[in-house]
Amino acid sequence: MAAQPWKRPELADQPDLKNLNDELHDLRLDAGLPSARTIRDRVGKDAQDYWIVNHQAVLDTFQKPDRPPWGRLEVIVRVLAEVGGHDDADGEVNRFKGMWKRVVRETVTQASVQPPADSTSADNDDVDDTADTAEDLPKQGTKNSARRATEEPPTDGETPSSREKAAAQFNYAEESLKGLILNAAQALWYDKDALRVFLGVVRRSEGFARMADAAEERRPANATFYGVKSREFEVPKSPARLELVTLHRRLDEHRLKREWSFTDMESQTGVSSDAWIRWYTHDELPERDALVAFSHMAGLQTEDHVLLLGLWDTARAALEAQKRWDALPPSISFDEAWSLRDPAAPRIWALAGVGRAGGEILTAYGPNLASGTVPAFAVAGPPGSGRSTALVTIARSLLASGTQIVLAAPRSSPLRELADRDGVVACFDQEDIGHDELEEALSGASPQEPIVVVMDDAEVLDECDARRVLRNLLEHGFDEGTALILAGDEDKLRPHFPWLDGVKKAHRGLLLSPQKRQAGDWIGIKTGDSVVGNPVIPGRGWLHLGDGNLLAVTVPC
Repeated sequence: MAAQPWKRPELADQPDLKNLNDELHDLRLDAGLPSARTIRDRVGKDAQDYWIVNHQAVLDTFQKPDRPPWGRLEVIVRVLAEVGGHDDADGEVNRFKGMWKRVVRETVTQASVQPPADSTSADNDDVDDTADTAEDLPKQGTKNSARRATEEPPTDGETPSSREKAAAQFNYAEESLKGLILNAAQALWYDKDALRVFLGVVRRSEGFARMADAAEERRPANATFYGVKSREFEVPKSPARLELVTLHRRLDEHRLKREWSFTDMESQTGVSSDAWIRWYTHDELPERDALVAFSHMAGLQTEDHVLLLGLWDTARAALEAQKRWDALPPSISFDEAWSLRDPAAPRIWALAGVGRAGGEILTAYGPNLASGTVPAFAVAGPPGSGRSTALVTIARSLLASGTQIVLAAPRSSPLRELADRDGVVACFDQEDIGHDELEEALSGASPQEPIVVVMDDAEVLDECDARRVLRNLLEHGFDEGTALILAGDEDKLRPHFPWLDGVKKAHRGLLLSPQKRQAGDWIGIKTGDSVVGNPVIPGRGWLHLGDGNLLAVTVPC
C-alpha cells in the first residue's frame, strides 16, 4: 500500500499548535511519508527491549488535537529529520522545541480562566502511551492531590484573589512536576541502571525549576519517552561538546551492540557503574584507562581502539584549552603585561597577549618576527573583538624594545594615535599606499635595525599600489630586516592577492573571539567547535605561534 498523508486535526482555535502540527506533517512529507511503525522502529527500544514510543503514540502525535509531550515529539522529529536528509538534525529539533514552547504558552493563556484540574483530567490518555511495561506498577496519587489543591472552594462565599489564583497555579505546576518524577521512577523501577541515571539527572539538574513553569496545565507524558538524555533536564553544555558527544556515541554503539548495561560494564571493565553513568549523563570525559579497559573487554579492532583514544585526546585538549580560557584575567594593563615578558626576548619580539600555557603562572606571549617561515603575524576577528587594540599593544611593545615601525591605518583606528611616537617612521592613513612611499619608508631597514609594518584593516589595502613591496617583504624580509603585522575582519580577509596569501604561510597569529572555523586558516591551525562561535569578548583570543598549539590569551590594553 502506498504511503499516504495522515489526517490533520482541527486546530483553528489554537494557531500555535496548528503551526506545530502542520510543520510536523511537512517534516514527515520531506522524509517520504514513513509509516508509524517505521518511525517507531527508527526510534528504537530501551535497555529492557521495550519500544521507546509505540506506533499508536506516533499516530497520536500527528492526529490528536492536543499538545504532544516534548520527549515524544523530540525523538520523532529527530528521526524524520535524519530520514529526510536534513544537514542539522539538532537544529531541526531546536526549531520544533521553540514552536512547542509557544504552544505551551498558548495553552496556558487559553486555560487561564479554567481550573487546572480540568486540563489534567483531559490529558489522562497521554500519561501512558508506551508499551504496557509499567502496567502493574503501583500508582501514585499526585493527580488527585493536585485536583483537591486547585478545586477547594473558597470559604464564606468569598471570591479568590488573584494572589490565591496564582498560588493555586504554582501549586499545580509543582504537583505536576512531582508527578513526572514519580511516573519516571515507576516506569524505570525494574531497570536499576536506567533508574540510577534518571535520579542522577534529577539531582543535578537546574532545568527542573524552568520545567515547572512549562508544566502549568498539562501533565507531561510518561517519562519513558524522555529517556536518560532528555532535553528537559539540560545542564550547561561542555566546551568540548562535539568531541564528547562523538566519543560517547561511539562508546554507546559498542555497548548496545553487546547489550551491556552499566552494571555489565562494571563487571567487564572493573570501572564502577556509577563512574560510567556519571561520565555519560554529565557529559564528562571518561578516564583514559577506562576506555582502554573497555576496548580490551569489548575486543575492539585496532582501528576502533585507535579512534576511541584519538577522540579522547581531542576532547581532553578542548577541555584543557577551555580551562586556560576560564583562568585568564578579564583585563591587564600594558605595563603589567610587559613586565611578564622573558627578559631574554629578542629585539623584534612582539607582545600579543598574556596566558597560562603549562601552569598557573601568567606569562607574556608573542611572535619572534626574526624567525619562522615568513616574517609576518596576523590578527583576525569579528567587529568589536579588539583587533585595533591588539595592534596598538603590539606596536607599543616593538617601540619599547627599540624597533622602528611603519603604521598603516586606512580607516579610523587607535593605531593613528601612535604616529608622533619616537621610532614611527611613517603613518599611512589613506585607503591606498604608494609603491615609492612604502619603499622609501622601509629603505633604512636591516637585520641589525629592523622595521616592522603594522597594518590595520588589511582587507582595505589588498589592492594598494604598494602590493609588490609588501609581497617582496614577505619573501625577503628575514634578509632585509623587515616584517609585517596585520589585522582584519575574519569575514573580509580574502587571499585573492599574492601578498595577502603570503601572510597565511607564516602559520601564526591571534584569533580574537573567532566565529567561524575558516578563521583558523589565517594563523595556520584548525579550530574546533569548542573554540569558535562563543560570545564576542573584546581582547580575549587564541594565540598560535607556529607550534601547533592554541593558547588562550588576554590582550593588554
